[in-house]
Amino acid sequence: MTAAGRARATPPRVLIARPMPAAVRARAEELFHVEWRDSNDPMSGAEMRSALALYDGIMVTLGDRFTAEIFAEFGRPRCRILANFGVGYNHIDIDAARAHGITVTNTPGAVTDATADVAMTLMLMSARRAGEGERLVRSGAWTGWHPTQMLGLHVSGKTVGIIGMGRIGQAIARRCHYGFGMDVIYANRSTKAVDFPAQQMSVTEVAAQADVVIVAVPGGADTHHMIGADVFAAMQSHAHFINIARGDVVQEAALIAALKQGQIAGAGLDVYEFEPKVPEVLRQMDNVTLLPHLGTAAEEVRSDMGLMALDNLEAYFSDRTPSNSV
Repeated sequence: MTAAGRARATPPRVLIARPMPAAVRARAEELFHVEWRDSNDPMSGAEMRSALALYDGIMVTLGDRFTAEIFAEFGRPRCRILANFGVGYNHIDIDAARAHGITVTNTPGAVTDATADVAMTLMLMSARRAGEGERLVRSGAWTGWHPTQMLGLHVSGKTVGIIGMGRIGQAIARRCHYGFGMDVIYANRSTKAVDFPAQQMSVTEVAAQADVVIVAVPGGADTHHMIGADVFAAMQSHAHFINIARGDVVQEAALIAALKQGQIAGAGLDVYEFEPKVPEVLRQMDNVTLLPHLGTAAEEVRSDMGLMALDNLEAYFSDRTPSNSV
């Protein structure tokens, strides 16, 4: 029986790996025979293996590490599609999934503006020392305004360097250029046709010339540790470093060393190399702004992501090619 025939006879059996917004729950229940994990912890190896054997499809999330070893126990598992909730899918071994006949999809587009907004939040918080200032007020130690209090970096008219000029990188660039009058320079594997003034350079050249460096590349083997000591050494001492991509794009130890040595002025991070573990030294630095992976944390955005993942599942089980196969 084809996937479409199976869908008409009985709804596909789908596991959704974590609790979801109400709109996603309602739509999922309409489409499929759904089972829900109630935990917000990543799936264990045993859970992933069991799910591959028991379900026709799985909506997976960041942290559910479907490695080659997980797939290795199967020839052709019952599960035929992993619908990733999110644009980044470096937690899934795509080659291994394909080798076992499993389609993988993601949710680009739905996350673009929300993630760009968080990049701007981190840029402004880091440059204007907002986190440090908020902690000062909360501590009760603030003694009042004075002309040289907590002087930070004025970003208007400065140069932003964006590493990765995909959808999110371009959305950040537009906000910086049109909102703050910033000059845009960028590094990308290919030349991009963009609708704003921008100059393409190497990663090191971007680091050397930018007042703010923002990383917006996808995760994966190609970008693992692409930002290391050489990049931080090239940056200007007044510059700020922002990461809204994936934590392991950055050598966290090199970032810590650069901050300790004053090679850069500050950092704003939404992701971490060993997430959710954040080094104590980073947590103690006043010139580091830390967010708990808030990139897409708005209800309408998370709902859109979930609905897009469901669209991918529905297309697959109707014998149509999902719009967002990877």
